[in-house]
Amino acid sequence: MMEYDPVFFSRTLTGLTLAFHILYATIGVGVPLMIAIAQWIGIKKNDEHYILLARRWTRGFIITVAVGVVTGTAIGLQLSLLWPNFMELAGHVISLPLFLETFAFFFEAIFLGIYLYTWDRFENQKKHMLLLIPVAIGASFSAFFITMVNAFMNTPQGFDIVNGALVNVDPIAAMFNPATPTKVAHVLTTAYMTSAFVLASIAAFHLFKGRDHIYHKKALYLTMKIGLIFSIATVIVGDFSGKFLAEYQPEKLAAAEWHFETEEGAPLMMFGWLGEDGEVRGALKIPYALSILAHSDPTAEVIGLNEFPEEDHPPYIVHYFFDLMVTIGMWLTFISAFYWIAVRRKWKVIKNKVFNFILVLSGPLSLIAIEMGWFYAEFGRQPWILRGYMRTPDGATSAAYVDTMLWLFAGLYLVLGTASIIVLLRMFKKNPVERELEDHAYERGEG
Repeated sequence: MMEYDPVFFSRTLTGLTLAFHILYATIGVGVPLMIAIAQWIGIKKNDEHYILLARRWTRGFIITVAVGVVTGTAIGLQLSLLWPNFMELAGHVISLPLFLETFAFFFEAIFLGIYLYTWDRFENQKKHMLLLIPVAIGASFSAFFITMVNAFMNTPQGFDIVNGALVNVDPIAAMFNPATPTKVAHVLTTAYMTSAFVLASIAAFHLFKGRDHIYHKKALYLTMKIGLIFSIATVIVGDFSGKFLAEYQPEKLAAAEWHFETEEGAPLMMFGWLGEDGEVRGALKIPYALSILAHSDPTAEVIGLNEFPEEDHPPYIVHYFFDLMVTIGMWLTFISAFYWIAVRRKWKVIKNKVFNFILVLSGPLSLIAIEMGWFYAEFGRQPWILRGYMRTPDGATSAAYVDTMLWLFAGLYLVLGTASIIVLLRMFKKNPVERELEDHAYERGEG
């Protein structure tokens, strides 16, 4: 029997909650923008297919919001129950963005309710679409504020500790810490990108199954184009993130690349494994790429892990998280660019079942990339829960109930995940596109 360790169970439960929540939260942030774009195009072109896209995406979005509310509430609860020492130290500093995140969500929820209730109550559909703008803004600002908290944990500022007491608290300085710009930008661009590829995956699946309706073709074209735009944006933001890490968290960047010795012209190492002698074997080395990522200079010096005490090294497994995130991100950029070019040049490959299946995989792959990114972000900060001030074991509870909580919440997430998938499948299976288009034509007196 494993000896009970509240720190281990606290970390496991928090990690499980975040891993589950981030999928729904990412969709919750990105899909409102997709809905707004589809409805705007539908109104501009007077195209019922894009209007129907907005309607159907909104229905699915409601399910993800409902689950996201539950898991988001669980995170707030677990911060207090599992990490009381951390909240005692940092809670006074980061309470403002936590409050603003809740306010942003309620702002989004209010206008989402009005938007849903008034679908057919406006003669001028442009006025109805305006209701979606605060929904999209609220969703994005919700991510903006909560990411500030995570950024604060990586580069804490806005307070002083004098004789063990917290003084000179400046919540604004804490919110706009050095990690905020790159972290917020990365979270938002990846949320938009992932949502686009998830929706593209659904459209590609229908085409793969032989449902050759123009609705699905328009859905795929729109979402792949949006996916390309935000995948390129993600690559750009990722470059800025690398330079941030080189300046503020060099040990995290070095761990991601198994870069142990400080050197100039450092290569980027993809995958591989660590031998017993500490040497990296079987890795794909890209010459000078790490120096370029860190400093935009192929001859620049990059600090190695050996410059830091071993007890401050992040877990070396973050190398694989980082590599998977980058590899998937580059693949999605390539495949979306290829699709766009193929459409423009009218290549027949886009009608090929194998190619459609590759597009079907883009949604699941983008979700895996999101998970890998957050694993890298959280594991890479270790051994700190508040970098430079508090190590993770020091922030955890010593209570004896955390293992029970883990099983209860794991059961809850299993039920929520299963139920949301079943509801979404049944919702759209009972309301196929063809039937909805016929119903709308009948309502307009065209049937």
